[in-house]
Amino acid sequence: MTSQAFDEMGKGASLHPAYAAIADWLRETPPADLAAKRAEAEVLFRRVGITFAVYGEGGDPERLIPFDIIPRILARTEWQTLSAGLTQRVRALNAFLADIYGKQEIIRAGRIPAHLIQGNEQFRPEMQGFLPPGGIYTHIAGIDLVRTGPDQFYVLEDNARTPSGVSYMLENREAMLRLFPRLMARHRIAPVNRYPEDLLATLKAAAPERAGPDPTVVILTPGSFNSAYYEHCFLADEMGVEVLEGPDLFVEDDIVYMRTTAGAKRVDVIYRRIDDDYLDPKAFRPDSMLGVPGLIAAYRAGNVALCNAPGCGIADDKAIYPYVPAMIRFYLGEEPRLANVPTLLCEREEDRKEVLANLDKLVVKLAQGSGGYGMLIGPHATQAERDEFAARIRAKPQDYIAQPTLALSTVPTLVEQGIAPRHVDLRPFVLSTKDAVRIVPGGLTRVALREGSLVVNSSQGGGTKDTWVLEADPAPSQSQSQSMGGAAAC
Repeated sequence: MTSQAFDEMGKGASLHPAYAAIADWLRETPPADLAAKRAEAEVLFRRVGITFAVYGEGGDPERLIPFDIIPRILARTEWQTLSAGLTQRVRALNAFLADIYGKQEIIRAGRIPAHLIQGNEQFRPEMQGFLPPGGIYTHIAGIDLVRTGPDQFYVLEDNARTPSGVSYMLENREAMLRLFPRLMARHRIAPVNRYPEDLLATLKAAAPERAGPDPTVVILTPGSFNSAYYEHCFLADEMGVEVLEGPDLFVEDDIVYMRTTAGAKRVDVIYRRIDDDYLDPKAFRPDSMLGVPGLIAAYRAGNVALCNAPGCGIADDKAIYPYVPAMIRFYLGEEPRLANVPTLLCEREEDRKEVLANLDKLVVKLAQGSGGYGMLIGPHATQAERDEFAARIRAKPQDYIAQPTLALSTVPTLVEQGIAPRHVDLRPFVLSTKDAVRIVPGGLTRVALREGSLVVNSSQGGGTKDTWVLEADPAPSQSQSQSMGGAAAC
């Protein structure tokens, strides 16, 4: 699979110009020096405490996400194409959410089957007839992209609920600045450090009007046992807001307050990192100990904003994903700028027959799965595993989708054996208000560190890279300088 994949850096006459200086750097730097820098990066990440949690596998659940020191690079024109497509897609997703919790015109127009909405467990009837401030439902979206060729990008997945990973994007850049300041100085790299500022502005823009120009914003976390707890605390610190757990908040007369040493303080905006089911035991799961009783009533009364809104999960359900291009045409009257991966819905008899006949060629996913779990990569699976999935599909076809096994692009990666190509994806983070869509240039590049693996999730052995979006062509590489008769830049 790796040998068939598009190499983003290229080599020889096909070397991507954006990678010219990196190619020189890799050629000039002894392997021992690269290994030393990788070890230095690991020490740095351990010192800062950049971990994620994996439970149920035994051992220490707190793990360090592997960080690769070779950056992934996108040219300015490549990013402009992606940015325009991401903006379009998230605008359509927000319009879709407003519609299905409102007049449901897309259903009446026959563009999407009603049962996929009304029978979906991510659809929240509690949200029907309620329009959040500014008409925005998914304020923070993470859109997973994959690449298969020079100009071939596909949206693999939409994350419209509580997308994670932005802290690693920011920490990766900080690590590269510390480890390789001279290398970075040879490139004009678009900054990512404004993300916390943009996030805070997005959250404040969602506040009820009566909150005034400086609303009180907090982050609601499930607590230290959540896999993304580090990120919750990191973002709270970067934005200068409180990170709270459910018991730190209470509702009185449909108004949300947080407990402080100086007494109760009113809260205007909650950036919630808790799943819908656990947000409010009065509205959803009565056994939830993580949420805030009465929170949804306060939200519907217009006294507090929740970002993202409850019910956003219907927009990133994998059974809904095939219909996003239709959403773009229906709500925006535009052709999609970014393509979907061709997708088969196992609930359709014709699609199901095709899937069952080609399990050795397809990737099968749970419609509501995440994190790389509940997935079959047919070409890499055993016959027993394919037989097991066939039985699952026959038993509950509505739970599964299937897609072709894409040859994800590769970038050079430092592994134990040296520098080798490894498959990657990209998760840019899209911030939406009623007036603007903001996207910091780049995003989180996740890399499948195991040879031949297509699974990039950290919980499944993946790592991360810094993603550089070039604002201009890089400084001439050593080989280019020599060809022009100039001295090589250090």
